[in-house]
Amino acid sequence: MAVKIFSGRATIYLAEKIANAYGEPLGEVDYQQFSDGEMSPFIAESVRGHEVFIIQSTFAPADNLLELLLMVDAVKRASASSINVVIPYFGYARQDRKDRPRVAIAAKLIANLISAAGATRIMACDLHADQIQGFFDIPVDHLDGSYIFVPYLKSLKLADIMFASPDVGGIKRARSFAKFFDAELAVCDKYRKEANKVSSMRLIGEVEGKDVVLVDDLVDTAGTICKAAVLLKDKGAKSVRAVCTHPVLSGKAYENIENSVLEELAVSDTIPLKQPSNKIKVLSVSNLYAKAIRKIHDNESISSLFIKL
Repeated sequence: MAVKIFSGRATIYLAEKIANAYGEPLGEVDYQQFSDGEMSPFIAESVRGHEVFIIQSTFAPADNLLELLLMVDAVKRASASSINVVIPYFGYARQDRKDRPRVAIAAKLIANLISAAGATRIMACDLHADQIQGFFDIPVDHLDGSYIFVPYLKSLKLADIMFASPDVGGIKRARSFAKFFDAELAVCDKYRKEANKVSSMRLIGEVEGKDVVLVDDLVDTAGTICKAAVLLKDKGAKSVRAVCTHPVLSGKAYENIENSVLEELAVSDTIPLKQPSNKIKVLSVSNLYAKAIRKIHDNESISSLFIKL
C-alpha cells in the first residue's frame, strides 16, 4: 500500500518540506474557484487503495478548514485505503470548554467535522490542551514541539537556564522542560478581564541572575509573553527568551515582539510568518512529521519521536 501526500494551499510551504524529507513528491491538487468565492479542490491523480496523508493547518481564515474538509471528502469518495489528516496547527483549540454561558465548544465541533468528513487518523502538534485528543473518536497522534526546541536550547549553552510559564495554564508544559534540563521553574500569574488583554501579572519564583526561557504552545498578540518578559527582567533575570510552537502572531504581535525585552522568540513553522523579524527564530517540524508519517505507514510506534521530558 503506497503513501500519497497532499497539501491544502495554506500549508503547502511546510508540506513540500515534509514530502521532501519523506522522499516522495507532493500529490497534485487542482482547484476550481467559482466567481462567488466557492472552492472545489480536485485530487488530480488516483488514490484508490492508497494510504493518504493530507496536510493542512486550520489557522484563519476559516476557508482553510473548509478546504481541508473538502479534500478529505474527495479522497474518501476516491476510495483511499486510509485518510490521515495532518494538522500542524489545530485552530479553534482555545475554545475547548464552556468558560461562560451560551458559548460553543468549537474544538469539539471541529473534531466532529473532520471525523464526519472521513478522516481515519489525526496527526497534530502541541494542542492547546491535551484533552482535545479525546474529542476525536479516531486515533490521534499528538506530536510534541520539544523535539525541535530541546536540541536548540541545548545548542545555546545557557549557563543559568531556568524555565517559566507565562500563565498558570502552561505550568505543565514549562515544568516538563525544567525537569529535563534539571532547572528551576517560575510562573507568571496573569489576570484577564477580556480576551487578548492582560490586566495584571505577578511572578511566582526567584529568577535573579537566571537565563529564563518562557514556554508556551502558541503566541497570538504577544501581549502576555512580552509583559511576562518585562516582569522577569524587572525581577532580576539575566536574559529572557521564549519558545512557542505556533506563531499565530495577530494584531500588533510583530511590533510587540520587536519592542520587547525578549532576546528572541523561537517558534516552529506550523504557521507561516506574515513578515520577517530579527527577534523571531523559526525551527522546522518537517523532519518530525516525515518521520511520523513513515512510522505510521510501517505500523511502528512513534514513541521514539518524543523527548522524555
